[in-house]
Amino acid sequence: MAIEEGKKPPMFTLPNQSGKKIALRDLLGKDVILFFYPKDHTPGCTKEASGFQALLPDIRKARRGVVVLGVSMDDAESHKRFRKDYGLRFDLLTDANHKVMEKYEAYGEKMMYGKIRMGVIRSTVWIGKDGRVAKHWRRVPRAADHPQKVLEALSA
Repeated sequence: MAIEEGKKPPMFTLPNQSGKKIALRDLLGKDVILFFYPKDHTPGCTKEASGFQALLPDIRKARRGVVVLGVSMDDAESHKRFRKDYGLRFDLLTDANHKVMEKYEAYGEKMMYGKIRMGVIRSTVWIGKDGRVAKHWRRVPRAADHPQKVLEALSA
């Protein structure tokens, strides 16, 4: 299933950093920013997550009730440390077997250090209050700049 703007995204339920199950169907009626990232505590992922945290007040001002969720293959303990170390105040979800990532086109072939390999593709999906994909950033080239681009789209 391709992620297409204007279409409904795949439903999912994933555990957060505390083991609580977060289901997309429970968030219908809210804007959801779902950002997929490769690994906790790595330079690019830290810049991206910290960027979302720094802009969180502006993001919430742009879209009242917006929910920001980060998704990686890291386990709950790693997510807890990552949140604590960087003061992140949004949930981080674990997709250990990358099944959800595959449905969201966030896992697959990517170029890394000059070689093609399978892995997490840094990408973001904005799901609107109507439960449809409002925007899909398929491959995020610069992690540090990306949260600002998401904020600009939410504010437009």
